[in-house]
Amino acid sequence: MTSIATLGSHCSLQVLKGAKDEGLKTILVCEKKREKLYKRFPFIDELIIVDSFKEVLDQKCQSILEQNNAVLIPHGTLIAQMSSEEIESIKTPIFGNKWILRWESDRGMKEKLMREANLPMPEPVSSPKDIKNLVIVKRQGAAGGKGYFMAANEKDYNTKRDQLISEGIISKDETLYIQEYAAGVLAYLQFFYSPLKEELEFFGADQRHESDIEGLARIPSEQQLKSAKVPSFNVIGNSPLVLRESLLEQVYEMGENFVEAAKRMVSPGMNGPFCIEGVYDENAKFKSFEFSARIVAGSNIYMDGSPYYSLLYNEQMSMGKRIAREVKTAAETNQLDKVTT
Repeated sequence: MTSIATLGSHCSLQVLKGAKDEGLKTILVCEKKREKLYKRFPFIDELIIVDSFKEVLDQKCQSILEQNNAVLIPHGTLIAQMSSEEIESIKTPIFGNKWILRWESDRGMKEKLMREANLPMPEPVSSPKDIKNLVIVKRQGAAGGKGYFMAANEKDYNTKRDQLISEGIISKDETLYIQEYAAGVLAYLQFFYSPLKEELEFFGADQRHESDIEGLARIPSEQQLKSAKVPSFNVIGNSPLVLRESLLEQVYEMGENFVEAAKRMVSPGMNGPFCIEGVYDENAKFKSFEFSARIVAGSNIYMDGSPYYSLLYNEQMSMGKRIAREVKTAAETNQLDKVTT
């Protein structure tokens, strides 16, 4: 019987609860420091205790997963903790397309795939000396917003970068990505593409709450100007967002374009959950500044189902449960090769 495994972080509770709801065995690769937390939840059948998540690469962990016919569900922690080469070397079947995670982790490759999908994007800035307007500076990979900063010119960029280096938040030799800042209503659009049905599903939308950039709005401008601290974009949590119905046509169009572009650029394509991330401007036009090629933590707010999935399923359906159902259906019809890599 197929089982579902994941790393103990990010959205593991949603993933394993969904798997248990589908009648599958659940396995959590759990760091020793978090063992007490995860032992609270009865839907987790087995804990593989490790000192570091990188131990999922070791023969011992791989052997346990193999014995349980496990499918590993990737999420942001996998990308943050391991290199693309390490992820691609994992022998346990990974749900979705493990090769596309490299494209998520590398800013240049990410931009290339987004352009191939014709997603409307803010312009990248090639060098700090070319900063003419407000920009946001980002790290590579799934950093959760930590170490991101805004800059208005080259001097501002260098001052803030040096401060973050001195605080140990970013490293001196770290390659940073500069992008024009897009203002508007944040919207993180969550999708699921089923290679079994060859259908795209719009799961829902969320907003992310970042500290302490959000708190600045409550501080008078006079005090803001006196502060030398570089505000953080570290993601703390998420809240639900329901879009105007008139926007949904473009939402589906962007999702379908991304799926088709991924098929062309990185076989077998964008299978399973993904997220297109951006803002709506004053004209309700969307600009996408990111994508995540796997389940995102914002889906945690819909553990009992999202407004949009209630239109597609006459039952409570979380993203974790939707993943488990796809795996279960694939296993029952001898098509696991279609949903894993």
